Amino acid sequence: MRPLTAAQAVAAAIVAARLARGRNRPAPLAPPAPGPPAPPISVVIPARDEEARIAGCLEPVLADPDVAEVIVVDDESRDATARLASRLGATVVAGTPPPDGWVGKQWALRQGVAAAAGPVVVLLDADTRPKPGLCRALAELLDDHDLVTAGPRFVCDGTAEQALHASFLATLVYRFGPIGPEAPSPDRLLVNGQCMAFRKSGMVEADGFARVRRHLTDDVALGRLLARDGWRVGFRDAGALLEVDMHASAAEVWREWGRSLSLRDVTGRGRLTGDLAVIWLTAALPVLRLAAGRPTPLDAALLAQRLLLVAALRGSYARPGAGLALSPLLDAAAAVRLTQAAVRPARTWRGRAYGRDAVSAPGRRAERAAERAGAAVTRGGRPARPGRIASR
Repeated sequence: MRPLTAAQAVAAAIVAARLARGRNRPAPLAPPAPGPPAPPISVVIPARDEEARIAGCLEPVLADPDVAEVIVVDDESRDATARLASRLGATVVAGTPPPDGWVGKQWALRQGVAAAAGPVVVLLDADTRPKPGLCRALAELLDDHDLVTAGPRFVCDGTAEQALHASFLATLVYRFGPIGPEAPSPDRLLVNGQCMAFRKSGMVEADGFARVRRHLTDDVALGRLLARDGWRVGFRDAGALLEVDMHASAAEVWREWGRSLSLRDVTGRGRLTGDLAVIWLTAALPVLRLAAGRPTPLDAALLAQRLLLVAALRGSYARPGAGLALSPLLDAAAAVRLTQAAVRPARTWRGRAYGRDAVSAPGRRAERAAERAGAAVTRGGRPARPGRIASR
């Protein structure tokens, strides 16, 4: 057997094993049944220059009877985000400039969580479109978890945008498996920062945002850190209760989602190389060989598997269309973008530039030192004390 064929066979077996974990997926989130009042829920929304999108997030959560307060942290917006949020009825916290060594979103989230009055905090991005029952359903999951994150249905406005988005999404499934089943280790955990929920007391004690303050892939960094601390982290499909309109075009998908897709700042070099190899061998290579008219039997099997994934991903889109069916044709392009983001990662976001530390995964010793330094950031004159959250 030729070396490339042997490597492709190994990669195919790895992907098949990951996809097989989907058989253990928990049921998707559904609107909760009527019952006793939920504990007071504080919704925190970090926002920087979100005037054009934030109303679609604010209006439904402000109308949600289970939500006690909605806090928008205005992260030094240069538009009318703060004025619009205040006019709609949200409590606006004027965010201060991030200290040295902090990525802006983590600093905004830390300020928002500190201002929250409720015992349960739900974090939402400004481009999310929550539906009635989402916040209560997330709060109920906290009976069995310490941190809950949810996968939405994606809104894509055109065929090209949906095709590229679905191809990018497939790379995550091939690397980490479907959402829902427990990750094999904290280092393979995924978290969706567009929607998370936790108890405020636990997050304040752990001071999680300070400990991942340098990461551009802040959500995955936070989930993996807390999982190593012993937190029970759950990832559920919430497509029936949450939609997200992330991008306005295929070009924006390529530029904006592509910048973080490799997860370079939370993935060691060896693991990152392995992830890239899996995508090139099982997703890109079969398409390239098919285009050249020389597919192997293994290529044909991998292409069939990819078409099955197309069918499985229909539920991930608010309006699945031709773009989803065409997405396998862009798998080679997705592999190129993934490799580009791993080799030459972007270090700017929303008008802010960050250093090399924000895009490079530290060694475990350096990571622990960074966590300790972040935990020493004072709150009210007292140092934060990250602690293990015992199973309840």
